[in-house]
Amino acid sequence: MLRGLRTFVITSTRKLAVPANFAANAPIYLDVQATSPMDPRVVDAMLPYMTEDFGNPHSRTHAYGWKAEAAVEDARAKVANLIKADPKEIIFTSGATESNNVALKGVAKFQRQAGKNHVITVQTEHKCVLDSCRQLELEGFKVTYLPVETNGLIDLNALKAAITPETCLVSIMFVNNEIGVIQPMKEIGEICRAKKVYFHTDAAQATGKVPIDVNDMKIDLMSISGHKLYGPKGVGALYVRRRPRVRLEAQMSGGGQERGMRSGTLATPLCVGIGEACRIANDEMDMDRAHVDRLSKLLIDGVQKKLPHIIRNGDPERTYPGCVNLSFAYVEGESLLMALKSIALSSGSACTSASLEPSYVLRAIGAEEDLAHSSIRFGIGRFTTENDVS
Repeated sequence: MLRGLRTFVITSTRKLAVPANFAANAPIYLDVQATSPMDPRVVDAMLPYMTEDFGNPHSRTHAYGWKAEAAVEDARAKVANLIKADPKEIIFTSGATESNNVALKGVAKFQRQAGKNHVITVQTEHKCVLDSCRQLELEGFKVTYLPVETNGLIDLNALKAAITPETCLVSIMFVNNEIGVIQPMKEIGEICRAKKVYFHTDAAQATGKVPIDVNDMKIDLMSISGHKLYGPKGVGALYVRRRPRVRLEAQMSGGGQERGMRSGTLATPLCVGIGEACRIANDEMDMDRAHVDRLSKLLIDGVQKKLPHIIRNGDPERTYPGCVNLSFAYVEGESLLMALKSIALSSGSACTSASLEPSYVLRAIGAEEDLAHSSIRFGIGRFTTENDVS
């Protein structure tokens, strides 16, 4: 066990390591959409590359560099294996925000050379996607922001109608970070491929939690976050299809690392961490899903029995069960959070929760303003226990 860490047994086969001086009075953690705790196996895999195996993976003239490079390429293969991709299609980044920026801006700016200057996205996307689209608009691109139905899903016919000969990219989130709705990826991919338009998805909340086959779903670009799948913060990945090839303009100048798409020295420990997180997710996805399903039902049943006037946001039949967004009528969400100091929860996305404005995602699905203000997001994950939700 690592010095200064205390290991807690979650199940007979699972343990969670937290700082020893924090563990005794730690609040219950139900905010895994904001970030997930690192799996101790990920920490163990990373440690050698923070100490004795410190080489630069781009140094090709000595054993330190060779060992680091081998570790990075092994991690790349593990990420690719999780989503049924080729390792050469995986670009390491600093996280899903960078991956989203590179995908949207990189494809749009490259495709502008061919006269394509139109991007399609959805009103309920993550803020970094929406802000990237607004930046593209300032640079002369046209952007269509598709609405969603009251269940959080897009209208596929509206998507078809929005695509024009000038459309270069469609960007639609896989699993919504606030309400957990899973968009129909395969159908969207079919539409985009038939129209010869690139399809990008922000899969930060989906990777490692739901099965993903980028070929079957006809996904051309996909953003991944390390810290949303029990890996480290500060690392992510961008899947970029090779056949048919996706061309994009690099957004960072430098030494030409990552096949020229993302310059800069890779952080070997972080790459190893996300690779190990993907390996564990691939091996244990069914067990994780069964665990999350069971605890999600316990949570929802328990809340509904004790409290009246509860509304679940998003289509329960098309929602990842580990993301439960509930509105509590007649109660201000921020006040409820303050009253529940022993539980780590969120009233929305961690990227926008500092704002006192109601969630733009809930407004997009037609939630009344008072109910949008009263929403709480419960996040259930691998290390959540039955006691946490009861």
